[in-house]
Amino acid sequence: MINDTEYIRKAEANRVEVLSEALPYIQQFAGRTVVVKYGGAAMKDSNLKDKVIRDVVFLSCVGLRPILVHGGGPEINSWLGKLGIEAQFKNGLRVTDAPTMDVVEMVLVGRVNKEIVALINQAGGLAVGLCGKDGNLITARPQGDEGIGFVGEVSSVNIKILETLSSNGYIPVVSSVAADETGQAYNINADTVAGEIAAALGAEKLILLTDTRGILKDYHDPSTLIPKIDIREARQLIADGIVSGGMIPKVNCCVRSLAQGVKASHIIDGRIPHALLLEVFTDVGIGTMILGSQLRQ
Repeated sequence: MINDTEYIRKAEANRVEVLSEALPYIQQFAGRTVVVKYGGAAMKDSNLKDKVIRDVVFLSCVGLRPILVHGGGPEINSWLGKLGIEAQFKNGLRVTDAPTMDVVEMVLVGRVNKEIVALINQAGGLAVGLCGKDGNLITARPQGDEGIGFVGEVSSVNIKILETLSSNGYIPVVSSVAADETGQAYNINADTVAGEIAAALGAEKLILLTDTRGILKDYHDPSTLIPKIDIREARQLIADGIVSGGMIPKVNCCVRSLAQGVKASHIIDGRIPHALLLEVFTDVGIGTMILGSQLRQ
């Protein structure tokens, strides 16, 4: 039987080993930008939320430049319900008429964004909340599909405000509401916003926190996780129907960002505590890493 002293020694040895394994990654990524899309269960569960926030502050403290992009679907639905507005979806996109757009903007920009900012600040980070309108960060254009209202795409990204904040030690927290040239507000998919921001910044990593293990060969079987693929293989998985449903836009978002210069993109399970640190700072990682074809080892 292990006595207490021995147990403590083992626990301390494990801790030191973990720190030692993280060191080369900390050195490699110091000063580099990491864009994290925060959504899904990790936003709803207060215990997971706390761990994600701590992870983001940790990234900042060890010299990386994290930028957090968030959604907030469940909270939007909750407030639409309180205000007696029915939530409608078409082809997986929220139908966003003028009253719905008002609620989306109020909830994402005024409530969800500021809650995340406050949590990061409480955890010892320095967060600044932004939406696409701030500093002309994102210019929107209509998505184009009929009957979905003010659902937008990213027309352009102006990274000046993000670079100013990041280079001075602040953690930008971005909600996915932006305006077009006329000032009309649009609701944009947060994965898309994260991908376009990562591409515009030439980020080291784009990390999507999701409610799935990553890309699975058989989505019924978590043990079929594919840990590493390149752009060509990712496109093939979509063509073969292995990547399907809600995972298609996520993989496409990763592929687009890689094609525009992001070094690596990751789809990871936000339901796993400290998923971010496990993916960035350990040899094994926990999700699927997608690399540009030319970078594949």
